[in-house]
Amino acid sequence: MTRYATIIGSGSYIPVIEISNATFAEWMGELSPKLAEVVGKFEASSGIKTRFYAPDDWATSDLAAEAAKAAIADAGIKPEDIDLVILGTDSPDYITPATSVVVQHKIGAVNAGTWDVGCACASFPTALAQGAGMIAVNPNLKYVLVIGAYMMHKLADYKRDVSAFFYGDGAGAVVLGVSDKPGYISTSIKADGSYHKHWGIYSGGTYEPATVESVEAGRTKVRLVTPFPPTVNHEGWPARVRECAANGGFDIQDIDHIIFTQVNVNSIALVMNDLGLPVEKAHYIMDKWGYMGSACLPIAYDDAVKLGKIKSGMRVVFCGSGVGYNQAATAFIIP
Repeated sequence: MTRYATIIGSGSYIPVIEISNATFAEWMGELSPKLAEVVGKFEASSGIKTRFYAPDDWATSDLAAEAAKAAIADAGIKPEDIDLVILGTDSPDYITPATSVVVQHKIGAVNAGTWDVGCACASFPTALAQGAGMIAVNPNLKYVLVIGAYMMHKLADYKRDVSAFFYGDGAGAVVLGVSDKPGYISTSIKADGSYHKHWGIYSGGTYEPATVESVEAGRTKVRLVTPFPPTVNHEGWPARVRECAANGGFDIQDIDHIIFTQVNVNSIALVMNDLGLPVEKAHYIMDKWGYMGSACLPIAYDDAVKLGKIKSGMRVVFCGSGVGYNQAATAFIIP
């Protein structure tokens, strides 16, 4: 029997501390009236109206564990049934060990191996492809847990850096199971490392180990150094979707729904127009929960499923774009 990976359950978790745009503008206004004005401009251009923060004593693994438990319950299995945990994040608990192994312990997935994927918002579609590939060629694997989690506000100077407007906390997850019918279809991946100095955390690794001076200068916090040109997403997303379709042998018009990185509602509309698809086929959640980086694709997917927008038999494409930059699109037929 040919083994195909299929999505058999999903779940998500949004923390409880809401930080509205009004609150964020108040923080920025204490620094400069001009920064408060920027918040309004960001809201108008992105569609983000609020975001949610986890408690100070939580780590990314705590968010991931909650989403994982929800997905496992939705799949109707037990944590000990999981064979592999793949976690996508660029806000890990530690530089090392991997955050996935912490989550494996917290949820009781005692029989699972784990690894992390660290390509920001492209992590989830990349991890989906990895999980699908592992199921296809390893008869011993039955269930793979794929998680996207994000807690970037904790790595930001969030009361002083207007770029922190975009950072909301959250986690989403799906469980991949085995099917004799295609679930996973295809993937497209692309990177351009010439952008690696544009946005990131640049002290605390081997390039510049953390020092008193680097901490005081703010280099251990996430920083937007140089904005990405709009073409990165406006041209990159359609290219990934088209290549994913070509790789999978299906037409763009065969796509029933696309889940994009949830950073800008206007970008989603522009790209859907480029693809010749109605914008209603692209669910968005940034108005409710903000931008959640590595977590936004699985959370948006889970929300769309719960709302009945994504149903059995639909062809769904996950398309993510993250700092570095990395991009990935992965297509599934929902069972």
